[in-house]
Amino acid sequence: MSDEPQLIDGDAAATGDRHSTNDTNGDTPATHGMDGVVGVDRADGKPAKGRKGRPRRTGWRRLLPTWRLVLGGFLLIVLLVAGGLVTGYLLVDIPAANKAAIAQSNVFLYSDGSQLAREGQVNRENVPLSQVPKRTQHAVLAAEDRDFYSESAINPEAMVRAAWNTATGKGKQSGSTITQQYVKNYYLDQEQTVSRKVKEFFIAIKLDREVSKDKILEGYLNTSYFGRNAYGIQAAAQAYYGKDIGKLNTAQSAYLATLLNAPSAYDIVSHPQNKRQAVARWNYVLDGMVKKGWLSRAERNKMTFPAPTEARAPSGMSGQRGYLVEAVEDYLTSNGIIDEQTLARGGYRITTTIDKKKQDAFTEAVRDRLMSKLSKDRKVDSYVRAGGASIDPKTGKVVALYGGIDYTKQFVNNATRRDYQVGSTFKPFVFTSAVRYGATTQDGQTITQDTLYNGDNEREVIGPDGPTGYSPANEDDVDYGDIDVTTATDNSVNSVYAQMAEDVGPAKVKQTAIDLGVPKNTPDLHASPSIALGPATASVLDMTEAYATLANHGEHGKYSLVAEMTKDGAQIKLPARDSRQAIPRSAADTTTSILQSVVDGGTGTAAQAAERPAAGKTGTAEEDKAAWFAGYTPDLATVVAVMGQDSNTGVQKPLYGATGLDRVNGGGYPAEIWAQYTAGALDGKPPADFDLRLEDGTDTPYDPPATPEPPAPLPPVVTTPPATVPSDPSIPTEPTYSPPAEPTTEPPTTPPTDGFPTDDPTFDPGGGGPGGPEDPGDPESG
Repeated sequence: MSDEPQLIDGDAAATGDRHSTNDTNGDTPATHGMDGVVGVDRADGKPAKGRKGRPRRTGWRRLLPTWRLVLGGFLLIVLLVAGGLVTGYLLVDIPAANKAAIAQSNVFLYSDGSQLAREGQVNRENVPLSQVPKRTQHAVLAAEDRDFYSESAINPEAMVRAAWNTATGKGKQSGSTITQQYVKNYYLDQEQTVSRKVKEFFIAIKLDREVSKDKILEGYLNTSYFGRNAYGIQAAAQAYYGKDIGKLNTAQSAYLATLLNAPSAYDIVSHPQNKRQAVARWNYVLDGMVKKGWLSRAERNKMTFPAPTEARAPSGMSGQRGYLVEAVEDYLTSNGIIDEQTLARGGYRITTTIDKKKQDAFTEAVRDRLMSKLSKDRKVDSYVRAGGASIDPKTGKVVALYGGIDYTKQFVNNATRRDYQVGSTFKPFVFTSAVRYGATTQDGQTITQDTLYNGDNEREVIGPDGPTGYSPANEDDVDYGDIDVTTATDNSVNSVYAQMAEDVGPAKVKQTAIDLGVPKNTPDLHASPSIALGPATASVLDMTEAYATLANHGEHGKYSLVAEMTKDGAQIKLPARDSRQAIPRSAADTTTSILQSVVDGGTGTAAQAAERPAAGKTGTAEEDKAAWFAGYTPDLATVVAVMGQDSNTGVQKPLYGATGLDRVNGGGYPAEIWAQYTAGALDGKPPADFDLRLEDGTDTPYDPPATPEPPAPLPPVVTTPPATVPSDPSIPTEPTYSPPAEPTTEPPTTPPTDGFPTDDPTFDPGGGGPGGPEDPGDPESG
């Protein structure tokens, strides 16, 4: 071979040959590249050129992907996502209008299968966008999607924000744009499924490319649900203001836009307790219009809240039917069984728990014992209205519900409204709490029905640290001296029960009431000694649930209004009754024993006309604006309230002079209605005695005979001649009180999450779609 050095062939170097190469004599030294490529000195003495490389990775670095692999993976994912979007866009077509857009009727049945009511045709009148004033369009955009005209069909930022708010407990919220909501309303349905959301996503994108923004907004305005069975903005204008859409002013338009967030909840006529939230949402809409430049600040500052008109119910909802249908629908939506829009579109067959015989008996009892006594010649008689509810304590089923004289005349359901004080019907919860917690008096005596208290009028409540400054008056300013708890309960002595609430601990009393069934978000349910006098404004149905728990020996389960629900023959899943021992049986049964004494010889003796063993408590709201009787037998728990309200203004009114009496007390008409209803509802069923297990050392105050003596007959059903109204109508049946500051020991409460509208001060009125950074989110299911 030649003595000349042998150079590595360039092709060989390119392949990364890592073997050392020398001349035949081995005299020429090898040179090594960084990547292991070896070259030899050229003839001119310069090193041979080779490709530079990188050192081999060793140890844990070998487990990490290279940047080339990461970049390749990312590009692959991007290609797959892009391919999926393109495929979805091509495969998903814009469908024909949803058949459900032409709504069917909902059929409501009594528990025996007979028809209660049929909710008929959907109230809808489509209008072109040109007939909708700009002020109304802007109000809707300010409420639901402020950047509608500038954004795409999908707003990822809003969707992420809504998902985060939902995940972090700020409420179930939606990030849907108006385009997405329109697609859901018109082309799809309200199902909460992944497949529906995927279809909504692609249809919205395609619709946004193929249809103008004006057409989408027009469709949205004509398909949205506003409550009162009104679909579309034109129907809503008529339902709430009796006007065509073109005649609404800006304030009224903002109220209709407010309703989109929660149609029935923000209807302040049917839910007056939610006015604060509705007004807050209305302000949010108007402020949004100012921020977008659609309304001047000066005009905004001049506006006042435009109260809607009374709802006009369909004739098919007359009598008790409308109240029952409304209560059932509220039950379904507040328990998350179905959303409001889907239910309103119809097609459902709903078997309620309402027993027709008992329902008729309730209506008859109110008519006989109260309504027949009213006279058109007495102004105060026009204020009188009544509400009632009845629950089977063993099953939790609502078997009867009295909402008012006629749904087409008095639209507000008096059985479910939460704006009247419950009065002394709350006092049993104080005694129940005392037994439950083994509470003692300030001098260390265990509280029982025989414990002595000072019942003098305006006796100051004494706390652990001395006088509290709270001195409640007794009815008619009576001084009772030292009396036992049974006597204090029989006569509803305020001074005794206020002191007992302080002895037990107001926070414990509040918790016991909640455990029995009073909603924790009930307005004015405050942990202070005055809690015993019943300033809380629970509904008649709420109180019935609580008393049913006492009747069921302390075992509580949420009431039910629906036994079965189907659509097109398919069963709709209903929540199972979650029954639990809310309080010890001894606490419930000992309370029952003391309430038997109220019926036997206290303020509730009129209830004896039911001719059955019974326990109950009377109550009267401040200034005689409402009178209550809450009672139960072993088979039935029922609460009746007589209320005063001016139908024209909605203002609560005292009942002094109603039906010609000086005043209306719980032991009068409410107890009489209770007795007649209970007798009729349980007709044919043998009377049952209470099976009580009392707290140790407690004796039953009332042992009814095996065959009760016939009670004194109820007053005849006649119109009572007018009487003189008391000269000082400011004197309340239950005394005026000023609750002291709540103790710091009260456990914190959280806003309810069951969907039903509340008066909780932490309620956030914001929401309604991706309206911008100040938009707190929309609880509407998306």
